Amino acid sequence: MRKKIFIALALFPIFLFSQNSSDKIIYRDSIGKDASKEDHAFYTIIKDYYTDKDLYQIKNYYKSGVLQMEGNSKTKDGSSREGEYIHYYENGKKRRTENYIKSRLNGNISEWYENGNPLLKGEYIESKKGISPEMKIYDFWDVNNKHKVINGNGTYEENGEPFSSKGSLKNGFKDGEWKIINKNTGHQYDDIYKEGTFISGKSTDNNGIETQYNILESRPLPKKGIQDFYNFIGANFSKTKEAVANKISGRLIIQFVIEKDGKITEPKILKPLGYGLDEEAMRVITSYENWIPGQQRGIPVRVNYSIPLTVTYK
Repeated sequence: MRKKIFIALALFPIFLFSQNSSDKIIYRDSIGKDASKEDHAFYTIIKDYYTDKDLYQIKNYYKSGVLQMEGNSKTKDGSSREGEYIHYYENGKKRRTENYIKSRLNGNISEWYENGNPLLKGEYIESKKGISPEMKIYDFWDVNNKHKVINGNGTYEENGEPFSSKGSLKNGFKDGEWKIINKNTGHQYDDIYKEGTFISGKSTDNNGIETQYNILESRPLPKKGIQDFYNFIGANFSKTKEAVANKISGRLIIQFVIEKDGKITEPKILKPLGYGLDEEAMRVITSYENWIPGQQRGIPVRVNYSIPLTVTYK
């Protein structure tokens, strides 16, 4: 028996998770994988994990018990961020505040140094072409508390992990030449902007090999178009006997990865429907082939997707 389904596609960054009888606590290592209570680097508490809610309160804690991050998620695994998220240093001072709409960064952002001095004020705006939202920077202070960007104009420099970058800002957006270095790989990127618009770029690897590119990043897309992907799911997703017998309908959310070669891997159900429908969703999704992989600066990259599938029956 075929079912009618409605599909929405969204790009979600990935994340993860409690206390009290209805809360859940999960221990993680330094890279976010499951760990034991003895060997964890931080832990996450999801409030009211065992109840059905529209929003779940997510809090991360350092191993010392100091609050590391707090915010809300539409899904109890923390993968669908919504609203304000606040990050803290282990000394208790604020590190960063940011806002999410449908799990994408959107709106005001503020950052501080560990001593409490201001670092940055800006705003995330939706990108028309790329995978990630763009950040418009209004103010920036260096480590010596010098105000280097004022009202969107000046020189910005970041020395984070694993990337460091430096360049000029005009009216809040990148302008002129920007240099970015990946400390882990040794790659250097030289990008040219004009009033926030990317013009061209060149990457140089640690062997001195150069690669030219004219697009900063691109989303993965089915070779035959996104509508073909939707049509494939609708035509191949079959309702299970268990779902028919129990008259099951509703929405499930499946997450997967588009690999560098365009293949779909690592299917995972974020919001289950049960009765065999979750397994059927994973079967259909992973059987679809021929994606054009996402790229960043001319290099194919892995991209995480989440698809809500709403199933209705007449």
